[in-house]
Amino acid sequence: MTSMTEEKAARGFKEGFDCSQQVLAWAAERHSLGMDRKEALKIAASFGGGMWNGDTCGCVSGALMAIGLKYGHCESGDKEAKALLKAKTAEFEKRFLERNGSLICRNLLGYNLTVPEDLEKIMEKNLFFTVCTGLICSACEILEEVL
Repeated sequence: MTSMTEEKAARGFKEGFDCSQQVLAWAAERHSLGMDRKEALKIAASFGGGMWNGDTCGCVSGALMAIGLKYGHCESGDKEAKALLKAKTAEFEKRFLERNGSLICRNLLGYNLTVPEDLEKIMEKNLFFTVCTGLICSACEILEEVL
């Protein structure tokens, strides 16, 4: 699979996939994370739009799921693996924050999805296509280096 582009991200939105789904599915395909695209899309389905409440950006959530799949510990007491996971998570978050100014959906969009008037503005201004596609690409570019 090739790099994520804004055109691919826009196509994903048109197909009904959220930011979190697109980031995790891209990472799962590109980095052989032990799940196929369909599984990745399902797992990440509840995390778009800041978990539907404007909190942590879905791009960040999808990326952290990918980092967890690659570096997550599954043995009790595996402190080294947990430390590596924490370091990779912190690295991703730091870089995303530096690049984009926030990890929070409502801050990135400038509107809160849970407020009907704000959601109307998001749709009116086409922010999923003018802001979120770039955030998806940003998350994937950072993941490319962190994974």
